[in-house]
Amino acid sequence: MKILLATHWLIPHVGGVWAFMEQLKKRLESMGHVVDMLGNSPDYSKIHIVNRNLEIAKSQLLPLLETKLNAHNQPLLNLSPIIRYHEYERYCMELSAAYFDLSQYDLIHTQDVLSTRSISRVKPKHVAHVAHIHGCVATEMMLHYQLNPQLGITESSPELKYFRSLEHYGATSCDITVTSTHWMKDLLINEFAVPRGQVTVFQYGFDASEFNLKSKRSTSIRRPEGKKVIICPARLVFVKGINVLISALAHLKQIRQDWVCWIVGDGELRSELEQLSLRLGLQQEVAFLGRRDDVPALLQQSDIFAHPCLQDNQPYSVVEAQFAGLPAVVSNAGGLPEMVDHGHTGLISPVGDAETLALNMAFLLENDKVRKQFGRTAKAWAQDHWSMDLMMGRVLDVYERALRIK
Repeated sequence: MKILLATHWLIPHVGGVWAFMEQLKKRLESMGHVVDMLGNSPDYSKIHIVNRNLEIAKSQLLPLLETKLNAHNQPLLNLSPIIRYHEYERYCMELSAAYFDLSQYDLIHTQDVLSTRSISRVKPKHVAHVAHIHGCVATEMMLHYQLNPQLGITESSPELKYFRSLEHYGATSCDITVTSTHWMKDLLINEFAVPRGQVTVFQYGFDASEFNLKSKRSTSIRRPEGKKVIICPARLVFVKGINVLISALAHLKQIRQDWVCWIVGDGELRSELEQLSLRLGLQQEVAFLGRRDDVPALLQQSDIFAHPCLQDNQPYSVVEAQFAGLPAVVSNAGGLPEMVDHGHTGLISPVGDAETLALNMAFLLENDKVRKQFGRTAKAWAQDHWSMDLMMGRVLDVYERALRIK
């Protein structure tokens, strides 16, 4: 088959969707399939098929869109700059996909509701279409506006109605919709009126052999003597809840001081989070390491993995931590309770609860035997559960079902 993996998000990119696409492409090609990857460029200036060096600049498309979608022709679309921005982005994806000629593919596998909706409108009818929904855009945006009431956007505002509509149409504009957690399936069905029969659930797979090789590579970072390491690899954006972690670390410092925390990643909130860390007096305990390519090696030097997110589906960072044999302290957001067995592979705290998160970290720091046992149990569970072969079998089964629909 000739397959197109497509996403609205940036490619290449540090994050779970890109990691999923890379691993899927590698496995599919090893089976003899031809695979292309389409998405936004890292600076959002163009849409490109990254492995074939094909691209189209958005600056070439925007004049056409301005002509067709201006305030005179589409007054409702232009009432909100937020809706206008996302619709222009979606149309740029549509026009680019049409330009790249989708008729050459047997199957298209999109990775989010935006690319699913865009590509469904321009792809030829004979091309099968599978959508993988890795997270919920609508609930993430709703959470963002709830946490920022000064923006003046409420549940009754047109912006949130738009994102709810986008979630519904994105998840239903394909032959088969796949998600990795029952939490996400239930959300799509109960909150966004996606038909139950539309959604298939199976967990991610993980290339453990590649991870193990990366784990053995050298790193310039060394753990400080006499300290345990708490590690949090994440994009520094609001949904990851890094502010909650930093607040929890301030509580933890009042309990014990035999630890440091490595925050690995970058993002729009980095400066704000660094300032928060300074205000709470954590400049000696918290290190912002930025974006790095040696996370597996850093995990090997760590003792506790932290993921205090406000919303997430099935993050790859948790999978990596489990393969590294680390106990996890996570929130109960989204699909995380399906990944971490409380009291066996880690500890779960309520979303946004910095005090409970601090107590969970303190418990694992205090109890070496329990912490190490949690880590061993997590690693054994990961090796059994996150099978790449199992996932690939399920992916190919879904592909065959989608092709039969055509």
